[in-house]
Amino acid sequence: MKSNKLKGLYFIIDKLTNSIENTSTGEVFDTEIIQLTIKDIKQINKSDWQFDWAKEIKDGGKSVYKLTTINNPGIIQGLLSIEDKQDHIFMHLIESSKFNKGNRKMYYGIPGNLVAFACKVSVDKGYDGFLAFDAKTTLIKHYQQSLGATHFRGLRMFIETSAALKLISQYFKS
Repeated sequence: MKSNKLKGLYFIIDKLTNSIENTSTGEVFDTEIIQLTIKDIKQINKSDWQFDWAKEIKDGGKSVYKLTTINNPGIIQGLLSIEDKQDHIFMHLIESSKFNKGNRKMYYGIPGNLVAFACKVSVDKGYDGFLAFDAKTTLIKHYQQSLGATHFRGLRMFIETSAALKLISQYFKS
């Protein structure tokens, strides 16, 4: 059975794009991010994902979102689990689809797109873009450099207003 008890998130910001970008052609595809419900669990093939996304969807305190391309909404490019903490958004899980990981990934920009969306949710809720998450120790510097995140203490990191707005403007033009 796959463990969901990893300490700290492990995701690589491969490239900040303005959507998602095909790694071989450079073609950019418009995306949409939609909240998943319990009815949508069948869209997630457990063997294609590291985390137990059905468990995340069933957790009433969390909201799970899927990233798809507008032209192909049936294929999930990435998933995100966040929680509203009443003054900021906390990112519990983030994962690119199996075919968007490693050296042979199909698209760049999946994690950046999802993090920008979490920041946008924070802005929309009146939290000024504040997003918190726990990072693997080895990736703290990576998130500081790629996302403008701030290391708080331990594994905890946060993205504050100016960095959040920069990410949001990168991915969400309207």
